Amino acid sequence: MESDILSTNRKALRINLDSSIYGTIAEIGGGQEVARQFFQAGGASGTVAKSISAYDKLFSDKLYNKNKPGKYVSEGRLCKMLDAEYTELVSLLTEQREIPSKYFAFANTVTTLNFNKDNYSHGWMGMRFQYNPGPDPNEVLLHVHLLEQDTLLQQQTLGILGVNLIFACHNFIKNPVDFILSLMDNISRDRIEITMMRMRGPDLDYVDNRLLGVQLVKNGMTSAMIFDRRGEVQQPSDMLYKKNVLLFRGAFRPIHYVGFDMLKSSYRIFKRDEDYDRDNTMALCEISVNNLLRKGEIDERDFLERVDLLNGMGQNVMISKFKEYYKLVSYFSQFALKNLRIVIGVPAFMNIINDKYYSDLRGGILEAFGQIFVENMKVYIYPTIPSVSIDTREAVGELLTSKDILLSKEQQGLYQYLVTNRKIIDITNVKKEWLYISSANVLRMIREAEPGWEKMVPNYIEKEIREKGLFGYKPKAT
Repeated sequence: MESDILSTNRKALRINLDSSIYGTIAEIGGGQEVARQFFQAGGASGTVAKSISAYDKLFSDKLYNKNKPGKYVSEGRLCKMLDAEYTELVSLLTEQREIPSKYFAFANTVTTLNFNKDNYSHGWMGMRFQYNPGPDPNEVLLHVHLLEQDTLLQQQTLGILGVNLIFACHNFIKNPVDFILSLMDNISRDRIEITMMRMRGPDLDYVDNRLLGVQLVKNGMTSAMIFDRRGEVQQPSDMLYKKNVLLFRGAFRPIHYVGFDMLKSSYRIFKRDEDYDRDNTMALCEISVNNLLRKGEIDERDFLERVDLLNGMGQNVMISKFKEYYKLVSYFSQFALKNLRIVIGVPAFMNIINDKYYSDLRGGILEAFGQIFVENMKVYIYPTIPSVSIDTREAVGELLTSKDILLSKEQQGLYQYLVTNRKIIDITNVKKEWLYISSANVLRMIREAEPGWEKMVPNYIEKEIREKGLFGYKPKAT
C-alpha cells in the first residue's frame, strides 16, 4: 500500500481517469454521497455510467424488490441492488462499449441519524466488480455502524468510505490487509465501525473471511466479529437480535472435557429459566484477540484451528478486543438481546470481584458491576478444585464454588446482594472427575506427543487433532 494516504478527491480522480473502470452507483437512504465525490473530482463521465438514488420506499421496492417486501437496510436489499444494477450494466454495455472495460456496480443502503437522534445509525455497502475486463465479477460486502451524532457528518463519512471501497477493489485486491486498512483512509476510528466484511469471487478465492474479521478487530475497526456454526461471518446486530445468549469465554486451544462440561452444565441451568426458548437460544464461544497474538502478530493457523474445531462441535464463535468483562457486557447491551448469561470459572470470578482491576474507573468496582449486572444479565460460576493428584491425575478435595472465595467485608455485602437477586448462580451438577484437566497441560502433551491427552478431549477433537496435525501434534516416532 502507498505510504502516503491519498485524499478522497485524489482517489476519485484516479478512478475517473482510468477509462477501463466503468459502472453504476446506486444509493438508498444516506444520500448520493459516493456519487457526489466522483462528480466533484472531475472527469466522472469516464467512470459513472449511471447514478441512482431511490429515496421513496415504493420506488425502492419497484426497482429492487418486486416479488415480496423486506427490510430496506439489510444485506438482502443490498444484494438485490447489486444484482439488478450489475446485470443491467453488463447486458446493456458489453456489446456496445468499444473500450475494454472492468465493469462495476456499487451500492449502499443506509439509515443515518434521525431528527430525535434515537435510532441505530447503520448500513450496508458493497461492490460487484471485474478486476480485469471480461471474467465473472468479484464481490465485497460491508456492514457499518455510524458513530457520529450528526447526520451531515455521517453522510460525509459514507461518501469517503464508498470511495475508499471502490479504490481498494481496483488497487489492493491482492493484499487483504492493505485492502482493509485503506478503507479507513481519511476516516478516524471514532466515526465508524465496520462490523462485518465478506469477500468472494474468482480473484478472491484465496481469502478466508474469518481472517478478515480478525484483522478488523485487531486494527481497531470494530469491537468484535461473530462467525456462525458454519464458520460464516455474520452481522452481530442481526444474529443477536432478540436472542437468549449463553457466552463462554476461553482460549479453546483446544476445547477439552472441562470446557465441554461448562457449556453443557450451564445450558442445563439456562433451560430452567422462564425466558428460555430453545429456538431462540444460542451459545457463543468468545476468544479475546489478545489471546491470538504471537509476538504482536495474529497466528492465523492457530486461530483457524480453534474455530474449525468449535464449528465442528456446532458452536458459534466470537472474536473480540475486550479484556474486561464489563466492557464485554456493555458491547452486548447495544443490541436488543432478550437475555445474556456468561459462564466463567471460579478463578476468573475471583478476578472480576477484585477491586484492583477497576482503578481506572471513577466508580471503581460499583461502576463496573453496574455495567456487568444489567437487567437481563446473569453469571453462572463453574466450580474448581483445591488440587490435583500428580500420580493419579485426579481431582482432590471438595468443590470450590463462589461461596468459598475469601472476600473483604465490603465485597461480601455486594456479593450477597447479587446472589440474593440471582445475578450470580453456582453450577453444582458438574463432572468432578474431569476437573484435573487444564488447557496448558493438554496443549503441552499434544505438542510433546505425550500419551494421555486423548482422554482429556472429546472424541471428535482427538480425531481432528490426529488426522490434521493440529496444535503442533506429531505422532511419536516408534
